[in-house]
Amino acid sequence: MWGYPAALDRQNARDSGLSTGEYSVLATLSEAEGHRLRAGDAAADLGWERSRLSHLLRRMEGKGLIERVTSSCDGRGQDVLLTEAGWDAIRAAAPDHVTFVRETIFDPLTAEEQAVLAGALRKIREATQEHGLW
Repeated sequence: MWGYPAALDRQNARDSGLSTGEYSVLATLSEAEGHRLRAGDAAADLGWERSRLSHLLRRMEGKGLIERVTSSCDGRGQDVLLTEAGWDAIRAAAPDHVTFVRETIFDPLTAEEQAVLAGALRKIREATQEHGLW
């Protein structure tokens, strides 16, 4: 799996013009209530540092994929809102992305191999959690 993240980046760029990070942000916002989240909540949902997200949001805002708006919760902070262009981008990108993941991770494996993979990934996640890094 060492080269898989790079292959995923290339697939997203080739098929949708999005980076994997942009795709992840758009997918997270598309699933959020009102298609908006506080930036800190989005970073937590993605498992990212806030600074990483902040830099990406700046670029995405420049592309018109998201907007930063006054928080709907308290008016002091900012929410990240999915724009129509962002909606269009995630709707266009999702089918190819899902197909790529299915065809490259799940379809080549038997049901038994998929079960072994799921077990191994669960153990890796647990070990990462024990180190406080999940």
